[in-house]
Amino acid sequence: MVSKYEFYYDETEHSRKINYKTVSAENYYDNFVTMIVGWSSEKDEILQRHAAFEEKYSDRKDRNGEIKSTMFQQKQFRHGFASLNKQNAQFVSDFLSLFDEDIHIYFSVASKIEYLVLQLFHGYRNRFLVDTDLMKYSITKALVMYRPKEIIKCLYESPEDFLEQLKKFFRDRIKCNENNPQLKQAETRAFQEILLVLDDISENPELDWDYHMSFDGFKKYLGEKGIQDYTLVIDKEGKEEEESKTLKAAREVGLDSSVEANSQNYPGLRMADMMAGIISKLLKGLCDSLRYQTLDESTSKKILGTGWFCLNEVQLELYKKLYKIICEWQPAWYKSYSGIYSDDLVVFNALLNFMNHFESVEQIRADIDMQSEYFNAFACEQLARYFEQRRFKLPVEPVIPFDEETYLNQRGGKVYFDSKKQALLPLHGASQIFEVLSVGVDQNLIPTVTVLKDGKPACFRLPEELSEWACNVVGMALMGIRIFPANVTFSKTKGMYYAEIL
Repeated sequence: MVSKYEFYYDETEHSRKINYKTVSAENYYDNFVTMIVGWSSEKDEILQRHAAFEEKYSDRKDRNGEIKSTMFQQKQFRHGFASLNKQNAQFVSDFLSLFDEDIHIYFSVASKIEYLVLQLFHGYRNRFLVDTDLMKYSITKALVMYRPKEIIKCLYESPEDFLEQLKKFFRDRIKCNENNPQLKQAETRAFQEILLVLDDISENPELDWDYHMSFDGFKKYLGEKGIQDYTLVIDKEGKEEEESKTLKAAREVGLDSSVEANSQNYPGLRMADMMAGIISKLLKGLCDSLRYQTLDESTSKKILGTGWFCLNEVQLELYKKLYKIICEWQPAWYKSYSGIYSDDLVVFNALLNFMNHFESVEQIRADIDMQSEYFNAFACEQLARYFEQRRFKLPVEPVIPFDEETYLNQRGGKVYFDSKKQALLPLHGASQIFEVLSVGVDQNLIPTVTVLKDGKPACFRLPEELSEWACNVVGMALMGIRIFPANVTFSKTKGMYYAEIL
């Protein structure tokens, strides 16, 4: 019997309207965080545990009778969990203890500045030798890290001046980086490359927030987990008689089993709210600690303060509990979802992994003065790995078996796990033209091709002599150069195989 699942959605750091006042506010945080928690409808003991939890902390209920993440102030997470007092640390510990291996967690972290940059550079596409995605990443990161008021103000008050102001900002940063050329070498090179390609821009960005991204990621998560029978309950906001933009976005991406409800009536919504609040406050705490506060500060290395590592055993255990929930239980490629600029999410995951490797607080205290440097090195390694991954333009999708021996590729062709069982491409005569949908290579560099045969996709193994050709084609795809579908002539002359894209 296939289980039915119940999921609950909430969000935090939401800017209904992204404007200059929003972005320049002191408490502004760039990332919009969404959270979905869920479980099999047969698993009702979670609701019993949650009821006992809320009863224990009934003194923390708001005027609506709910315990919400708004009870925490950001300053209580200034140094992450290390800033929590005894009572709040115990509260978070009890809340995280509600979760187990059977509970699903999905969350998304989306940069509001990136959303605007994507609108402004809508017309740009990846070209040979020009990775536009990395350019957008670098622009977003610069605006997030430095928060230049002139640039951000242009976005809302005079978009026609944005391009010139953006160029001026990067020129000024390059000049300022001359004060510490060794530390800022990579940044300067990125800014110089940006200046070379800033010659076309859309001047009318859409400033209303788009809700589709988070639901797009959740749809992928459901597919990866093979969950088909579900209900998604979204925390109701706005007028009672109107469907919210959030609900409309969920249904537009294909999450038809979505409804809205009041969090007063659904404990799952309150759980999603609290988890979203805890994660977003950790994210914001990291961001505030690592963000340049002044331009003069920007030419020096920025690392977490020692305060982040002055933990007691309860606080360290909080990181370990959250690590299990986020990084171990219910593993999935799409468990977390983000845009091009994902630095805060990468650093957050790095923090969980870093803290989890300690066996006790004594181990941390033994070298407390160096923990900031150790974490900085670890986080930089993770960021560099992510940056390299951004160079690869082919989507990474989980392999879902079709049967015990095969799976379907993205074009719908049946592929054997053992490539030796794949039938060779049928070549009749000296040469033959095929409509090629895609080309690939396996871990042993055995080339395959998916063609349209009798109106249906079919995958075949290519002769090993075409392995280099297939690798070159895949390499071009990794750079964002799309070739297929296209007609390809495969031929054999004097015992040699050839492939020519028409």
